[in-house]
Amino acid sequence: MDVAIEAPTEESKGGLFGTGLSEWFALPIGITAAVPILKFDWYVVNEETQLAAVFIAFCVALYSQGGDVIYNSLNERAETLLKEHNEVEDKVIAALEQKLEFLKANQNMVDDFTAMNTIREDSYTKLNAAGAIKPQHDFKAQVERVLGMIVAEEAAVTEKSKTALMEEATATVSEKFMSDKALRKSALDAAIATIKGNTKEDAVDPVRAAFTQFFKEKTAALEKADDGSEEEAQRAALIAKINSVAQNESFFFELDNSGKPVMSES
Repeated sequence: MDVAIEAPTEESKGGLFGTGLSEWFALPIGITAAVPILKFDWYVVNEETQLAAVFIAFCVALYSQGGDVIYNSLNERAETLLKEHNEVEDKVIAALEQKLEFLKANQNMVDDFTAMNTIREDSYTKLNAAGAIKPQHDFKAQVERVLGMIVAEEAAVTEKSKTALMEEATATVSEKFMSDKALRKSALDAAIATIKGNTKEDAVDPVRAAFTQFFKEKTAALEKADDGSEEEAQRAALIAKINSVAQNESFFFELDNSGKPVMSES
């Protein structure tokens, strides 16, 4: 393997012509050399030379006297420009870093949208399944509503009939006792015996007997005079009430005149 051997380089000593002497020695040397040059007219000093000398003197004076000021001014301006440039670069870098963080945060956006679409499809499937069952639940609730209305109406009619019958029975029995002294006396004797505790086991309460007799007679009269008109009127009123609710709440069915359910066309 060949090894390149570098020749030793002689280091420059600097100074005047590389001699290591100060450049200020050039001034006396130049003056000494200028005397014979000018004496023998080897170099003619004209206006151009004078102008060049003035320019050089100006440059030397400017460099020696105002160089530091000019340098400091330019250096300050350069530092200001560098500082502003660095600030702008810092802002650009901060903006790019923020954008990078935003992109990193949204890099899973596709997966998120895919998951959302999956959830949406599953929800639609469940809604379709619920939609198929919902009419059955609605129909069941409507039937229960109608049955509840029928039970409530029957209870109201029964209570109304019972109240009217008791009022009529009370008025009839009271009128009967008020018009018959013997009945009043027997009722008073029975009450006194009850208070004294002398009531016999086979004793008959005249007031109770009067009410019992009234109910027997009333039952026989109703059975004899019953032609079904009152029941038909109550049924018609109940059917009209149920159909009104069914129409207002959009039921799946209504009742005909006989009370049978009929599916609505709508």
